[in-house]
Amino acid sequence: MHLDRTPIFERLAGASSILIAGAGGGFDFFSGLPLYFRLREGGQEVHLANLSFSRLERARERRLIHGMTRVDADSEGRAEYFPEAYLCQWFRTHGEAIGVWCFPRLGGRPLAEAYDALVTELGVDAVVLVDGGTDILMRGDEERLGTPWEDIASLAAVDAIAVPQKFVVCLGFGVDAFHGVCHAHVLEAVAATIKTGGFLGAVSLLAEMPEVRKYLEAVEYVGARMPRSASIVCSSIVSALEGEYGDHHRNERTKGSELWINPLLSLLWAFELEAVARRCIYLEAVKATGDMGEITRVIHD
Repeated sequence: MHLDRTPIFERLAGASSILIAGAGGGFDFFSGLPLYFRLREGGQEVHLANLSFSRLERARERRLIHGMTRVDADSEGRAEYFPEAYLCQWFRTHGEAIGVWCFPRLGGRPLAEAYDALVTELGVDAVVLVDGGTDILMRGDEERLGTPWEDIASLAAVDAIAVPQKFVVCLGFGVDAFHGVCHAHVLEAVAATIKTGGFLGAVSLLAEMPEVRKYLEAVEYVGARMPRSASIVCSSIVSALEGEYGDHHRNERTKGSELWINPLLSLLWAFELEAVARRCIYLEAVKATGDMGEITRVIHD
């Protein structure tokens, strides 16, 4: 390991098929796009997935188990909210036919089964679980946990399956202040992974990078098609990339709240998934759940 090399890219260099999956639903998979573009540029096979908030029942594309669906640019869904399909449409404007595998909001046990089926289907040997924000790092006994339900369901599911390499990547340090997270607890979590050898460094994204320019273009394209549901996380990251600071609002959805736009929002933090999973005090209980309602009860208990 050297100063001019990034551990997460070194670890992924030998992977033949990589799955980048949004952990917390919604736009989380967008936070994996800079990594996706960089890996593909290097000639690697990379796939996209997301724990989806979209209405998938109208999408008639290929399905695997538990309602997991491959969405593409022609998939039918709610026009006001379908980030996966709109991203595929953005790719099509660049001459590419890309699909996004979408998981419904499942409990830990069926979500693990769905991940296992997808890993087998695609021949995946590395999974990168992506969080837009950093609340996936919460241990579970902090005063405020952010929005942990989908994040921890995904963490538990991927931890339960057999894949040679598994990672967690976070983009958006500070954005979870919108949901009451104390970021001293985030830094405490990072320190804990350093102690166990599970921290793989942080990479600063710059607006001038080709991968980041594509990310910015994709965010703008999809946001323009979903103006009433534009991503708060993506908007905050874009603001940070533009050099804004403090209580800056580029998204109408955040008006009336206080934001903390800061330069650390554009850092990509990388971890060994096992190091993050072992800290979560209710992970094993989440693994046994069958639906999202059970996960809610586990977390509240």
